[in-house]
Order: sequence, then C-alpha cells, then structure tokens
Amino acid sequence: MKTILHHQTLSISLVVLSSILIIISLFIGPASIAPTAAIAALFNDHGAISVVVREIRLPRALAAWVAGACLGAAGAGLQGLLRNPLADPGVLGVSAAAALGAVLSIYFNFATLAFWVTPFSAILFALGATTILYVLGAGRVSTARLILIGVGISSLCGALLSLVMNLSPNPYALSDLINWLFGTVANRSFQDIALTVPFTVVGFAAIYASGPGLSALTLGEETAATIGANLARTTMLVIAGAAALVGASVAIAGAIGFIGIVAPHIVRAFSGHNPAHVLVPSALLGGAILTAADLMIRVLPFDQELKLGVAAALIGAPGFVWVAMSSKRITS
Repeated sequence: MKTILHHQTLSISLVVLSSILIIISLFIGPASIAPTAAIAALFNDHGAISVVVREIRLPRALAAWVAGACLGAAGAGLQGLLRNPLADPGVLGVSAAAALGAVLSIYFNFATLAFWVTPFSAILFALGATTILYVLGAGRVSTARLILIGVGISSLCGALLSLVMNLSPNPYALSDLINWLFGTVANRSFQDIALTVPFTVVGFAAIYASGPGLSALTLGEETAATIGANLARTTMLVIAGAAALVGASVAIAGAIGFIGIVAPHIVRAFSGHNPAHVLVPSALLGGAILTAADLMIRVLPFDQELKLGVAAALIGAPGFVWVAMSSKRITS
C-alpha cells in the first residue's frame, strides 16, 4: 500500500510539474509578453496577444507534452515486455520506422487522401518494427543482441529516409521531410493534436491494461503463466499500444529519441521496479521532459531554432549512457 501511495504522489507531482511547464511556455517566445498579460489573453480576447497565446504557444506546448507522454509510456511498456532496461522506441528503431511511414505517406502524396493517412502510416510502420523486435528478441537474446537488432532496423529505416530525401523533388518538400526526421512542434495547431487523439487514447489504454501482465512477467514467462497471466494478451497490448503511441508521437512531432528510455529509468528510482507502477509516471515525466526541451530551444541564442529531436537527444543521450553504465541487468 505504501508503494501505491508513493506512486500516486509521484504522479500528482508530475502533473503539477507538467502544468507549470505548459504555463511557462505561454510566456516564452519571439514576442515578449508579460506573464499577467499572457494569462489574461488565455481566457479573454486581447487581440494579437490572444492569437499568439491561444493559437501558437499553447498548442505547441501541448503537442510537445503529448508527444513526450506517448514516448514515455511506450518506453515503459516495451521495457516491461522485453525485460530490458535499454528498450526504447528510438534506440530500438521503432521511432525511425514510424518516421519512415509518415515520410513515405507525404512523399507519395498519400497524406492528401485523408487526414488519418499520415498517423496511420506511422503507426503501421511502428507496429511492424515492434513486432520484429519481439519475435527476434523478447526475453531470448542478450541486451547487446537486442540493441544490434534495433540498430539494424534503425539503420535500414535511416537509409530509406535518406533515399527519400535524396529523391525529393524540390527544396520545400525536402524541408518538410527534414522536419519529420529531426522533430519539431513549431506551428502545431489544436487540429494537429486532435488528429492524434484517437491513436493516443487507444495506445494509452492498451499500455495501461498490460500493467498486471507486465508485473507478472518480472517473475519469468513460465512462472507468470502458472499464476494465470495471459502472456499472449499482454504481448498484444504492449505491441499494439507502443505502436499507436509512437505513431501518434511521430505524427505530431516527428522522430524524437531517448525520451522513452530516460523517463522510465528516472521514475523507477521513486516508484520501484514494478512495471505497472512505472507506466503512468513515465508518461507524465516524458511529457514534462519534452516540454522542457521545447522551452530550452526557444531561449537558446541561435539564429535558427534548434530542432526538438536534436534538443531531446542532447538531453537523452547522456541519460542513455547513464542507464547503460548503471544497470546491473545488462550483460553481453
């Protein structure tokens, strides 16, 4: 009971932190707006200030939070399923596969057919990559081999992405593809967020429902089966949920790496190693981290704004090294 209470306290704290970061994001940008004026413009019509706050800064902050939350939950689910502390949508190539799906839909103009084509393409490719990872590696190969499988998937998707960029018909199309490859939430709108809501809700529901099965898996597959855990159902929920979440994240923010590995690892220091207790806080922390990263790139003194995926990598890559060096479960 004490652990559950601690888990709930952690979740509430992360909700507060996320709210604070989103509110701060309303004050920061090229146009200088006082905090009191930004808050007032959020609830009342103050002309141009309201347009900036409501239609530019708030959707951007929410898009960053949603993308980060998706990656945090997907990372926690994959780590629980694969029983591997280095499992992450970015490291294992799932994000690259999702980005490839989105980019191909744009390159071949499939995205113009319907609003759901781009997120669906990202989810479909993420599902394929996640399924390959599970079939080839879940619980049966070492961390090193699993990482190599992920690197192979990521490298193949990266090569195909480079090919698509190389064949891009004009600089404007190339710029669009680069945004998907390096990640950005600039110029996102509530409509963009709304397009990913169905996939996000389904993904979160599937990952959350897998919690009891993931907890049982910590005892090993044979023991989990003997105590009544439905491993096939748990596997299906995590794979489908992670694919939906990563696809939704890529559809709204492009390819973002490392959030899915850093957020769950930090959460475990506070909530313990029960996968069921890590899922929700990991989503909340992932959203907070990516929102903070987006705030960081707004205040950096560069002529051209840093891409969100680059900022996330600058934060997450050292975290990945830290996880790799500190985890006792990693063996060759």
